[in-house]
This record gives sequence, structure tokens and C-alpha cells, in this order.
Amino acid sequence: EVQVVESGGGLVQAGGSLRLSCATSGFTFDESGIGWFRQAPGKERVGVACISTSDGSTYYLDSVKGRFTISTDNAKNTVSLQMNTLKPEDTAVYYCAVDRSGLGPEGGCRYGMDYWGKGTLVTVSS
Repeated sequence: EVQVVESGGGLVQAGGSLRLSCATSGFTFDESGIGWFRQAPGKERVGVACISTSDGSTYYLDSVKGRFTISTDNAKNTVSLQMNTLKPEDTAVYYCAVDRSGLGPEGGCRYGMDYWGKGTLVTVSS
């Protein structure tokens, strides 16, 4: 059974930083795509950052480029999202997801994933 569990959300002031973590199990981690998505109130869920665990290639949403960094620890089957210079518009529920269909980082972020966590709330105050 595939399991995806996020942690690390919380309340932070604008300009601050947060680090989200995603613990996974139940699949071959180093042959997958992993991504972070977010859904703000009243908006659709969107792919923020995705990574290939096999070659480390990445995709980022334009609005987070230069501020967010996705990384993996293949030994621990975990994925992290370092979020710096946070803005109020980054407020959302953040979801970790797994792509087992081989879409690649951009494909996974744009077209969806196969397994999802339950999400963690990030609130950025102004």
C-alpha cells in the first residue's frame, strides 16, 4: 500500500521560511516522480514543484521559482520543499503526491499524480 504523509506546515509571517517534508512508502521510490501541489481557498489545486527521483530533474511553478526548492532523500524515501521569502499568496493546503506513470516532473505537475497525501496547511500572514 502506497503511503504519503506530509508534515511541516504552519503559520509564518511574510518574508519568512518553512520546510515541508513528505514521508513515503509502498513503492519503488527511486523510480518515481514526486511533487508538491497546493490549493488555496476557492481555487484549483496546482502543481508547485515536482522532481524525478531517478535523475533529479525538476519543474517549478513560475511564481515560486527562486524561492522554493524541492529535494529528495532517496535513502529515507522522503521529499522536502524548502520555501523561502514566503508571501501571503502562498497560503494554501500543500499536498505531496507520487507519480508512478512516468510523466516526468513537468508532466506530473501539470497533469496530476497517482497517489496523494492528505495535505498540510501553510498560512502566510502579511
